[in-house]
Amino acid sequence: MDYESTITVESEALPGVRVTVRRMSFGRRLELTRQVKQLLSRLEFLAAGEAKAAEEVEAALAASEIDRVYVSWGLAGVEGLEIDGRPATAELLLDAGPESLVSEALALIRREAGLSEEERKNFESHSNSAKENRPAGNATNAAA
Repeated sequence: MDYESTITVESEALPGVRVTVRRMSFGRRLELTRQVKQLLSRLEFLAAGEAKAAEEVEAALAASEIDRVYVSWGLAGVEGLEIDGRPATAELLLDAGPESLVSEALALIRREAGLSEEERKNFESHSNSAKENRPAGNATNAAA
C-alpha cells in the first residue's frame, strides 16, 4: 500500500490551477490544534457575550485569523498560478492572491481535516465575500 499524505485537486474557481493540501494525520492534528487553540478561546469568549459592534469585529477578526492558520498549515502547493510574476505559495496566496481560490482551498482543507458539520459552522469564514446574504431576524426554516 502506498499512502499519499497530500491530495491534489483541480480548482473550480480558477480553471487550470491545481491545489495540493495536506491530509490529516495524528501529528498534523496536534500541530493544528496547538496553532489555533488561543484563537479559538478568544473566538468562543467573544461569541459568548452580547453582540456589540466592536465584539463582532473582534470575532470576525479571530475567525479570519483561524482561516489563515488553516490555509498556511494545510496548503502544500499551488500549480498553474503566478501572483505578481512569482509562483504562488500559501503565504503569497493569502497575502495577494484571488480570494475565490483562498476560499476554495480553505473548504478543501477543512474537508480533509475531517471537521464535523458543527465544527465547520463554527469555523466558517466571517469575511464579507464568503458570507451568504441572509435576512436579519429569528426566522425558522418552515421545512424543519
